[in-house]
Amino acid sequence: MKHGGDLSEAMAQFGGAQEAWLDLSTGINPNPYPLPSLPNDAWQRLPSRTDEAALLATARRAYAVSDDVGIVAAPGTQTLIQWLPRIVQHGAVAVISPTYNEHAAAWRLAGHEVTTIGADEAIPDTVRHVVIVSPNNPDGSIVDHAALACIAKNVAARDGVMVIDEAFADLDPAISAMALCQDWPVVVLRSFGKFYGLAGLRLGFAIGPQNTIAQIREAMGPWICSGPALVIGRVALDDDRWANETRIKLRERAAKLDAVLQTAGFAPAGGTTLFRLVRHPHASAYHTALARRRIWCRRFDWAEDLLRFGLPPDDAALDRLARALADI
Repeated sequence: MKHGGDLSEAMAQFGGAQEAWLDLSTGINPNPYPLPSLPNDAWQRLPSRTDEAALLATARRAYAVSDDVGIVAAPGTQTLIQWLPRIVQHGAVAVISPTYNEHAAAWRLAGHEVTTIGADEAIPDTVRHVVIVSPNNPDGSIVDHAALACIAKNVAARDGVMVIDEAFADLDPAISAMALCQDWPVVVLRSFGKFYGLAGLRLGFAIGPQNTIAQIREAMGPWICSGPALVIGRVALDDDRWANETRIKLRERAAKLDAVLQTAGFAPAGGTTLFRLVRHPHASAYHTALARRRIWCRRFDWAEDLLRFGLPPDDAALDRLARALADI
């Protein structure tokens, strides 16, 4: 599986209509933010600068972005992952791995030499840029702020850029290393769709030095985000009560999922409150057996003993998973 969240592969291999499947292959909140009512003109007219400015002001507050740091919205962080390597100076990049595979792919496509290194390895002397995902996907590991600051200082001395993908940082605002953007060449990526459960809306943000963010904005062109995305994003990011209550609910649901997986003999291997990474010597066989029961989880070509499970949307779905694992 290259990515989670697309049941096309599952249905092609194992059959069944989409509604028959329990999709646990993503790290997207299965209980999304309730969509607000939208004015008709959000669909009928081009997105306005006023709506874009309102969204960015709300995102700046929600993500604790200082006034001297730039911020730009895009139709999902994947768009930003594709654009960044085309904007920065040419040079080798180190991607802390294993992680979300589109980072390395995008840098290679843009002509940069890519080196993948482990989290405990030193940054090679030949590298100019560094990409870090924190919390990491799929193991949920978090790089502490002191370590990130040390890497940022190193990258600055090489006239490079450090990219920190914080797609899952909404789960705990204390994780964010946003403050580094003020003093160092650091670009932080934030995903809207995962925590708010609205991945189909396609909305994400890049935060960093003003000149870098201005280059991204210019490269993407006008009207890059849809009118509905601007309005829904602003309303959701301004709803602190929903965010705080959701963090509590996700912790509770993740604990229930842990209990089911451990009862079935899976050993914890990491994750966040939106997904759990587990280990089992027969993980690949479990993946196939679950798929035959129309339950789709995430497997990895680079580790045959690992599976990743997203959160079931409710107790009924969790019970279905538990029964399937017990049956297997």
